[in-house]
Amino acid sequence: MKKIITFTACITSITFAAFAQKIDAGKVPSAVKTSFAKQYPGVATKWEKENGKYEASFKKDGNTMSALFETNGNMTESEMDIKVSELPAAVLAYVKANYKGKTIKEGAKITKADGTVMYEAEVDGKDVIFDSNGKFVKVMKG
Repeated sequence: MKKIITFTACITSITFAAFAQKIDAGKVPSAVKTSFAKQYPGVATKWEKENGKYEASFKKDGNTMSALFETNGNMTESEMDIKVSELPAAVLAYVKANYKGKTIKEGAKITKADGTVMYEAEVDGKDVIFDSNGKFVKVMKG
C-alpha cells in the first residue's frame, strides 16, 4: 500500500511539473528579461516557466501575445492570438473534415525564431498545428 501511495505521489508531481507554472519576474534570468525588453520595449508581461523555458504573456498593439525564451535569452518563438476567421482556409477545411461537429475555440499565429510561420487551432481541448499554408502538422494536448 505504501508503494502505491508513493508511486501516485510521484506521478502527480511529474504531471504538475509538465504544465506551465506562473513565476515571479525576479526569478526570470536577466538574459531572458533583457532579450524580451529588446524585442518588445516598454511592454509589461507576466511570466511562466514551461518545460525549462520562460514564457512571457503580454498585450501589444491590442493583440494578446506570448513569447518563449531559453534560459540564455534566445527567443524560440512568438505567438499571437488571431480570429478563427483569420486562419488559412485549409485549416478551416481540415478541422471541418476531421473534427466533425466540433468548433475551433481559438486561433493563433506562431512565428518561430527562424521566421517560419505556423498556425494553431484549439479544437476539442487540443492544439492542432498547421504549417504556413494550412497543411496539418501535428496535434498537441492543450
